[in-house]
Amino acid sequence: MADKYDADTAFITALAKLLNDTDLTEIEVGRKFGEDDKLEVRVSRQTVQQVVAAPAPVAAPAAAPAPASAAAPAAASAPAAEAPTDPAQLPGAVTSPMVGTVYLQAEPGAPSFVSVGDQVAEGQTLLIIEAMKTMNQIPSPKAGKVARILVGDGEPVEFGAPLVVIE
Repeated sequence: MADKYDADTAFITALAKLLNDTDLTEIEVGRKFGEDDKLEVRVSRQTVQQVVAAPAPVAAPAAAPAPASAAAPAAASAPAAEAPTDPAQLPGAVTSPMVGTVYLQAEPGAPSFVSVGDQVAEGQTLLIIEAMKTMNQIPSPKAGKVARILVGDGEPVEFGAPLVVIE
């Protein structure tokens, strides 16, 4: 039996090496050895640095050449006012209970579970997080109005990441 697990470890190591040697961000493989014996592996890496680095250079040049001098300070002051406020710390913030991929609707082309301004009941599904090929419905912890949706469809999320703000 130890030989079987050694082979699995070697297989996973090879997948991780393939991930590092290519531009892929995720590899998911399932192998079936028998009726009750299977291996499902998902190897992924985060590309957070690419996402974080892109907005800063784009926002600064866009604000600088704006001809309306009153518009540029207004745009600059709005993010500064929100910067100290961590969305996860807002009252009514619903945070992710797991690592996974967010889906805002039940299937592609279907209407979103909720939109900004919607009234929701306690327990109503706000969105789905897919984790290890399992779709996990994220319920509203309380009744209220959806003030903000902080994630986009298909985005990866970490444990504790803010998803939605309910007022």
